[in-house]
Amino acid sequence: MAGKKKSRPVVTGLVLLALVGTSGYLTVELRKQEEPGVTEVRNVGVLEGGRSTDASTDTGKEAWSRLENPARSVLRGADGQIKAVFTDGARIATLSGPARTFQEPTSTASKVSTTDWVRLMPEKWSKGADKEKWFKEWYAEYRNSKEDDIFAFAFQYVAGAPQKKDGQGTVIAGDANFGPLNTSGAEGGDLRLEQSDFYDYLGVPYPFRDGVVGQPESMRARSIDCSGFIRMVLGYRARHPLMSSDTSGDGLPRTANGMARSKQGVDILPLAGITAQDRPSAIDQLQPGDLVFFKLDTRTGQRLDHVGLVLGHDTEGHLIFVSSREEVNGPTIGDVGGVSRLDGNGYYAKTLRSAKRL
Repeated sequence: MAGKKKSRPVVTGLVLLALVGTSGYLTVELRKQEEPGVTEVRNVGVLEGGRSTDASTDTGKEAWSRLENPARSVLRGADGQIKAVFTDGARIATLSGPARTFQEPTSTASKVSTTDWVRLMPEKWSKGADKEKWFKEWYAEYRNSKEDDIFAFAFQYVAGAPQKKDGQGTVIAGDANFGPLNTSGAEGGDLRLEQSDFYDYLGVPYPFRDGVVGQPESMRARSIDCSGFIRMVLGYRARHPLMSSDTSGDGLPRTANGMARSKQGVDILPLAGITAQDRPSAIDQLQPGDLVFFKLDTRTGQRLDHVGLVLGHDTEGHLIFVSSREEVNGPTIGDVGGVSRLDGNGYYAKTLRSAKRL
């Protein structure tokens, strides 16, 4: 059973050899990083791009403009720098704020220094919403706020993150596992079991809006798989509605495949298919806070099987994402099992299939 821990468990000796011996699939998948023949994606702008329309001509104060592909409203300061981006049909907003650096030195040399703060708005954005009462109140509260945002939430589950409790004493954050060790040899020899949702991490039942109550399993305590991590960050912590499964309720579905194929949010990189030829040819429309979806496992058929959250460019100019992974045993921007880059020709870059702005 996964419980309180000072560090993530390390599998050593004969146990490791046995697990590796049953996990030929994992070795084959990781070796695919070195296979040639897939075009490298290089254009990775984050906030810029698109054609500006209806731009304000005011000088010396904030100005709104419109960009396309996807349709969005951009707020610029008097200096012309972007202060916020709001995408039509999405509740995720990217605001400019104090600089922060996200890093995970135990797993990678990558560092992401950013002034982007990603937050969930109470309503979906549409053109002209800047004049709405709900938006004016929300923006007045968060425009200069240092209150935890979605990125802060995400990094409260990486290796070594301290525990954080709510008013009832429930541990809602802290170093998380991906899932319990797979000691049975089932599921193709995977090192760790999937299917740990956010309520497994919490260790308390969760009542969904459709009447279903999520019941945590004790062996999955402090564990969240890739989609469970996204549901923890965007759902339980940021308060986006959550479905109890991929088919029941209204909100963010349970699995990566369900999220990618749902009508929630806006398709930024539309899903064309699951094969290598269906990899997006350009990723320049991605911005911080976008969900990115991958096809890693041939055993899952037509299903997409991994999801992450775009963080931004690292200090070397690579576009980085954070996700929960079995190789690292939890949320990470690390390089174990494949570097966390969306550009280039690495393991995750090659297996990227679509992206969505919630």
